[in-house]
Amino acid sequence: MFDVAKLKAIVGDDWVIADRAQMERYLIDETYTGLVMKPADNVVVVKPGNAEEISRIVKLANEEGFPIYPRGGGTGVCAGAIPTRDGVVLSLERLDKIVEVDRENLMVVAEAGVTLGHLLEAVESEGLLFPPHPGDEGAQVGGLVACNAGGTRAVKYGVVRNYVKGLEVVLPTGEVVTMGGKLLKNNTGLDLMHLLIDSEGILGIITRAVLRLYPRFAGPATLVISFEDRHSAIRSVPRILQSGVIPMAIEYVDRDLMEDTARYLGTTWPVTKGKTHLIVIVTGTNEDDVYEQCQAVAEVCEANGAVDTLMAENREEQAHILHIRSEESMTYKAQLAEILDVTVPPAAVGDMMDEVEKLAAEYATRIPMVAHAGDGNFHPHLMLELKERGLDREVKRRIYAKAVELGGVISGEHGIGKTRLGEIDMCVDAKSLELMRGLKNLFDPNNILSPDSAIK
Repeated sequence: MFDVAKLKAIVGDDWVIADRAQMERYLIDETYTGLVMKPADNVVVVKPGNAEEISRIVKLANEEGFPIYPRGGGTGVCAGAIPTRDGVVLSLERLDKIVEVDRENLMVVAEAGVTLGHLLEAVESEGLLFPPHPGDEGAQVGGLVACNAGGTRAVKYGVVRNYVKGLEVVLPTGEVVTMGGKLLKNNTGLDLMHLLIDSEGILGIITRAVLRLYPRFAGPATLVISFEDRHSAIRSVPRILQSGVIPMAIEYVDRDLMEDTARYLGTTWPVTKGKTHLIVIVTGTNEDDVYEQCQAVAEVCEANGAVDTLMAENREEQAHILHIRSEESMTYKAQLAEILDVTVPPAAVGDMMDEVEKLAAEYATRIPMVAHAGDGNFHPHLMLELKERGLDREVKRRIYAKAVELGGVISGEHGIGKTRLGEIDMCVDAKSLELMRGLKNLFDPNNILSPDSAIK
């Protein structure tokens, strides 16, 4: 077992927490009610200040045989950061510096503990843009990279992987290595950096990232387009993309879910027509470009049965709509067993939703749904009463089976963590899992980093 005195000798007395009452927030993340895991009894929280201290902690872990659970902002929903074995929670919160915003190369260099909110503020103050927005601005850079965060803007701008150009990483054996840099092209050797991206903290501890930036675009416009049925809404999505307009986001929501969320937040949903909506966010080079794209989207949707279009132009109206959309999971949080994260080819989203609707009827339950409709990623909400009836895993596996049948996967943006390990073999073949385990063993021969996560 670990020696607390040795950990204090590395980071200082003030940066080690051994009192259980003081570490409670470090033992949980945003994992859904029905999947919450019990943290181990003997845990110490350590807050290193730099890569060298992390390296020394990792070497100590190898010597004494205790596991390390790297932790960012605690915004994950798959229990990846929860310490389920006795060991050390390694918080990156002190690595919180923006090292450089490089306007000449359109790059930002940030330490792993920088929050998304801090990153966006620093970049935008220089008139630049970091295009992805995975959602919770309390998420930290290291976590965004380690989990390859996605979010609503992926339709136009892709996921975090597309923007990572360099990393500083502490390997599970203690070495500090640098991968990539301020480069747009790099074909030198095997691309180890992209193995670290989306590795969920099992192959290394990210301490610094170089991220690509772009010039800021013209202010976005948000459309809420109403339909009387889901099929008309979903059928419109490929038509929008085929029209030549690539929105920043295309979100599918049910009107009743948005109204419930608005009531939960003490406000009102501004749309009164239709049963389902597409929320479409459009950006462009200037205001005229944005308006022309909005008009084109509205025309496409009207041709596919839209009954109304609301256009929010000012920041307050847009923020109001997006706030309600982003908080929908909180509406039923106490009643939720889990929110799934399946992804299928975008054109198959309608078929996937039909299957979920059939399953809800078959199991006499309610399964609310929202979707990042433009990229095929959607989130069925499994209610806690299904778990109480002992049916949640059965329903989940049937949803996963349909997703795989349609050419999809069980996770598009949230990851595997600990909560989806039992289903990973539904969409990853045995040989690929063998190779993944081999990579884990190569990087981490003593299995000290995030054991029992991401692969089994």
